[in-house]
Amino acid sequence: MGRDGDGDTPVRDGTRAVRAGLPEPVAYEPTLPGPVFAAHFHLPGEPTGPYTYGRDQNPTWTHLERAIGELEAPGRDDVETLVFASGMAAISAVLFSQLRAGDTVVLPSDGYQVLPLVRAQLEAYGIEVRTAPTGDDAQLGVLDGAKLLWIETPSNPGLDVCDIRRLVEAAHARGALVAVDNTLATPLGQRPLELGADFSVASGTKQLTGHGDVLLGYVAGRDAEAMAAVRRWRKIVGAIAGPMEAWLAHRSISTLQMRVDRQDATALAVAEALLHWPEELGVRYPGLPRDPSYKVASEQMSRFGCVVSFTLPSRARAERFLEALRLVDDATSFGGVRSTAERRGRWGGDAVPEGFIRLSVGAEDPQDLVADILRALEASAG
Repeated sequence: MGRDGDGDTPVRDGTRAVRAGLPEPVAYEPTLPGPVFAAHFHLPGEPTGPYTYGRDQNPTWTHLERAIGELEAPGRDDVETLVFASGMAAISAVLFSQLRAGDTVVLPSDGYQVLPLVRAQLEAYGIEVRTAPTGDDAQLGVLDGAKLLWIETPSNPGLDVCDIRRLVEAAHARGALVAVDNTLATPLGQRPLELGADFSVASGTKQLTGHGDVLLGYVAGRDAEAMAAVRRWRKIVGAIAGPMEAWLAHRSISTLQMRVDRQDATALAVAEALLHWPEELGVRYPGLPRDPSYKVASEQMSRFGCVVSFTLPSRARAERFLEALRLVDDATSFGGVRSTAERRGRWGGDAVPEGFIRLSVGAEDPQDLVADILRALEASAG
């Protein structure tokens, strides 16, 4: 809960999500203006207006960027948000705009499976890359001399959590910037900028938009100079969001709190049901009191996400389980209103067992979803 604006009326997450980024009302105009499709704008005289060319800025982006900024940093006007064509475009923008040859960056060794490709590219540009796991704040051990610390918490797909405040304090004491991948938590789960981070970065493709029909990313940051470099990178690379995607994302954010609360509560119910299954499944979910991440997560997160992970004894068993599911689609990505699951090892980029399952819990009725998962476990056991 927070208090936004000049009044004393408290603004809670649901209210903020519904109204975030909306322009001042205009009689007989839509509450949320439609997408602006424009490569260029009328531009007489000196180019002093906010909209000059479609690669630089667009009114539809502006509304969405304001909305995300209000969620990531409620009540603050010193935070800038920039939207991108995808989560990886946003991640790349921070890394490649802030780092130069000879710099050192610390990445998680257990993060998103595209990060090894990013590491190879950074090293090709003469940037030293160090890695350490997310759990137990292990990145603290390789911080000395780093220019940038990249945190992913909860980590994907292992769901380990690190202490953002602790790592930020240590990184800043060494002169390093800190970026936090906030994709899995969403701004309703944790707010890295309020915990001291310099950047909050996320794939809006996932739970932020929640319908599996938009590729989007964003960067929110507190430092004007650093964000100017991110903006310049977006202009150079042209990794811009389409107006239709931006409009769909903004429309979807209005239901974020309802979706997150339903999905996260169901994720906890699924995790608890899996804990009581007679086989040992190595269930991970940061919202489980017995989870190794729970203590730290509960101190910095207000919601724990919609992803549950567990491990079946073999690849064959995992594939039988996925085939037996009826209410869960076998698909990659996470955060959508329709539940998905996959044997994560099929991609080859994650250090997980062959039977490791990443389950993204959707908005189905909890009882139906739990029943389907338990039925599939039983059916796949033979």
